Order: sequence, then structure tokens, then C-alpha cells
Amino acid sequence: MTEPRDHPFVAAVKPLVDAMGGELMDPAQAQPDDVVLSWEGEDVLAVRLPQLSDSLDHILAALERRHGVPLAQLDRKTKQDVVRILEARGAFSVRHGVETVAGALGVSRFTVYNYLNRENPNKTPQE
Repeated sequence: MTEPRDHPFVAAVKPLVDAMGGELMDPAQAQPDDVVLSWEGEDVLAVRLPQLSDSLDHILAALERRHGVPLAQLDRKTKQDVVRILEARGAFSVRHGVETVAGALGVSRFTVYNYLNRENPNKTPQE
């Protein structure tokens, strides 16, 4: 973003945009799919939302930062908790979501399915 980084509205929404993996930009650079945000009737910034496939990578990176170690180094119970969080956030509706999560956790697809089935024995993620 080229300007109003110091605007209080930008400061207020930046943590949310960062958390979802969006990009802040000048409203003049906004494309049709971007979200232009206004403050007191003035366009202050635009937000470019991430592609759905990029969102999963961003969520995994955020979980890794939260735990302070690579997800593959977590114990089994914590990995199960991570899978539950990811399921709640829609990670398994993304094509190859199970494979991506399995790779990040350092487990097999079968293990991810087992973690999911512990919580919901009748539910299978889409691929």
C-alpha cells in the first residue's frame, strides 16, 4: 500500500487482514474482486483477499506460529486438536486439503482421516 498506512482505520483492520492472509493496498489499485473499505465516507484502503488454496497454507503457518514449532513436531493429541481446528475452518473443503494437512503434520492421509473420524464418525472430507 502506498499511502495512508498511518490512518487509524488501517491500523485497526491490519491485524484482521494479516490474520486472514489478505493484502492491504491503495483503493485506486483495487480490482473488481477486492474489497474497498471506507472511513467517514472516504475510501481509505482496499483489501485483496487470498485465494482459497493460499488460505490453507496461511492457516497452517499461523497454527505453526501459535505452537512455536513445526506442526510435524507436535504430539498426537495436539495434532488431533489442530485437525479439529482446521476442520472447523473449512480446510478440508479445499481440493487436496487432506494431503496438504497430512504433509504439514508429518502424518499420512489415513491418519488425518482417523483424526477426523474420531470427532465425526459419519463425516468424510471432500477432495
